[in-house]
Amino acid sequence: MLCKKSLLRIVLPGLLVIFLGACASGSSDRKSNKEISDLYYQMGVRYLQLGKVDIALEKLEYSLEKNPDNSAAHDALAALYDSIGMSGKAAEHYQEALDLAPDNPQAENNYGAFLCKRGDYAQGMAYLKKAIARPLNNRKWFALTNAGRCEIRQGNIQQAERYFRSALQLNPDYPAALLEMLKLSYKKGNYGSARGFLQRYQSVAKDNAEILWYGWQIERALGHQSLAESYRRQLLEKFPNSEQAQKVQKLSR
Repeated sequence: MLCKKSLLRIVLPGLLVIFLGACASGSSDRKSNKEISDLYYQMGVRYLQLGKVDIALEKLEYSLEKNPDNSAAHDALAALYDSIGMSGKAAEHYQEALDLAPDNPQAENNYGAFLCKRGDYAQGMAYLKKAIARPLNNRKWFALTNAGRCEIRQGNIQQAERYFRSALQLNPDYPAALLEMLKLSYKKGNYGSARGFLQRYQSVAKDNAEILWYGWQIERALGHQSLAESYRRQLLEKFPNSEQAQKVQKLSR
């Protein structure tokens, strides 16, 4: 009897994950430990992006069980631990990822951002600059945006803006860099510019509580009351339990 196979393709940011399902004919036994590790790494990343941390942890741990030298799996597991506040475990896996792949710009970017969040700005920026300088890094906007965030944490606003603009030169539709430029423009009182970055963000990414909050504030500052009211209503309806919704309710009284 012929075995029926199914093919499911899931497109992730920067990654195409292909799951091949086969009947129990021993085809999985023919896979090497490295192939199995890569498959479970991909599954773990997908679950992590979906916010299913417990399942992601299980998949990534199994990936490393099959291949302890899987640098990408160590990097993903580090990001997972960082997301749940286990910074010690995160640091261990980031360092392991870089030990296994010292020239990996993705690992350098992630570790650099992690260090900056912990206040280790000098070392964090050193890793981010390495990632930016890598000739084969075809996604430098990630590290450029993280470098800008690191500069903001240090109060270096002008340098931060240069990094964000460089990121947008490489990828004009990168939501994270657009959001950071929106915030900088708003803080400077450049509400027209902030509105432009807000609209660019909305053209490439879904609204969230933070975006609707800035939309409300920006339109109020520009004197566009009907638009401001629209943002306020959307925020309260879509994200009623958010911190931003609570702020709106207080300011609207």
